Amino acid sequence: MHYARAGLTLAHYDARAHLVVARRIFDSLTPGWQQIGAVWLPLPHLLNALPIQIDLLYRTGWSGVAISIASMAVAAWAIASLVHTTTGSVTGGIVAVTILMLNPDVLYLQSTPMTEPLLFGTTFLAAALVARWLDGDPRGSTRVPGWALVAACLTRYEAWPITAALIAAALLVLLRRGFPVRDAIHATRRLAAWPLWTIIAFMLHSRLTIGEWFVSGGFFVAQNQAALGHPMVAWHQVWDGLFTLTGSVLPRIALAAALLVAAAFAKSRQRASLLTVLTLAACAALPWYAYYEGHPLRLRYDVPLVAAAAAIAGAGIAVLPRRARALVAVIVIAAAVWQAEPFDAKAPVITESQREARNQIGRRTVTAYLQAHWDGQPILMSMGSLAHYMQDLSHAGFAIHDFVHEGNGELWQTALISPRPFVEWIVVEEHAEGGDVLYHQAPSFFDGYDRVAEGGGVALWERKRGER
Repeated sequence: MHYARAGLTLAHYDARAHLVVARRIFDSLTPGWQQIGAVWLPLPHLLNALPIQIDLLYRTGWSGVAISIASMAVAAWAIASLVHTTTGSVTGGIVAVTILMLNPDVLYLQSTPMTEPLLFGTTFLAAALVARWLDGDPRGSTRVPGWALVAACLTRYEAWPITAALIAAALLVLLRRGFPVRDAIHATRRLAAWPLWTIIAFMLHSRLTIGEWFVSGGFFVAQNQAALGHPMVAWHQVWDGLFTLTGSVLPRIALAAALLVAAAFAKSRQRASLLTVLTLAACAALPWYAYYEGHPLRLRYDVPLVAAAAAIAGAGIAVLPRRARALVAVIVIAAAVWQAEPFDAKAPVITESQREARNQIGRRTVTAYLQAHWDGQPILMSMGSLAHYMQDLSHAGFAIHDFVHEGNGELWQTALISPRPFVEWIVVEEHAEGGDVLYHQAPSFFDGYDRVAEGGGVALWERKRGER
């Protein structure tokens, strides 16, 4: 309610774009499974596909927010359960949950339809269930932790390195507890089969949908020249981003806590499964690789590392001597809240999310022209670049099936060759990321069209009367 009253629920352009992808599964010129897409992972959109067909939920994003809130509840329970069941410490679980839920950037993302909260819910749950499987019967069924890993791997790409780290940690825990090497490998191989087949299925879906096994580029301009091809610079950008989001104390506490957890693993077979909490830090691999490839800096990409730091800090406190836990817990929570005040209106991710606000206002000129002159004919627009604007247009009465976009397959491809037989209107992003795919078409692409409105980096073209 706090962020809704502040008008921030859909401030981030990706928040609106996620609603569009979920909506288009049924609301499209070519509805069906192919609308799930192959750039973003599908689970967030599948969960929201039915409720988002209600116009109120589509325009407000409330169903996506509900998924985010539920996901954070799962994440909080999972990390508290993991710490408590592996160490017996309630205090450590409380610290992990408190730091997690009081960070202003985490709180903000929880209050939006973004997909990070679902990432926290699925990965924290996977870590907790893998630990429970290790503490139970590792020779038995892997179905419960396996399905958690499946959900995580279908949510966001940060879950992929976390999953790989979880499987490696499971192998180490089994070996630490004296399992024969062959038995330990066999058990972890059965666990690894779940995410492995999930990723294969997703790649097959990608191949069938867009003709590529995996989309690894083409959706950003390599503007981060400092880190492009420089792994250490990319790592420093990730680390600096974490400091920006949390202050200087929590990252250092998390590092010290990680050493304590590693020491507990070496000292105690009984607590060895707590090692799974360290795997959450593997999420840093994705922003590191993105920056190494030249992706522009995005502080939001460090928020999963904030969640990991909170979990690891709680785990570290859990393995301290019992007498010291309460005092250290109070100090750690106080320091974390002092450096990253809950509900801070100028929290980094909130500020970053409002970068597009000026363009959103500028596009009202284009929207007004469309409202006044649109005759029901299809509008050519790149969803890859302007999905957020499509959601904006829902407030003016436009549906996804009013647009020809990448999800329309052959219709989109044919319109890119010659739009005149298919669309009366063309909307082009001319500025963001160097312009969209329509902007980079040959000048002759717009023959037979008049430029009739522009604003917020977007231009609107209308087919000439004589060309209709």
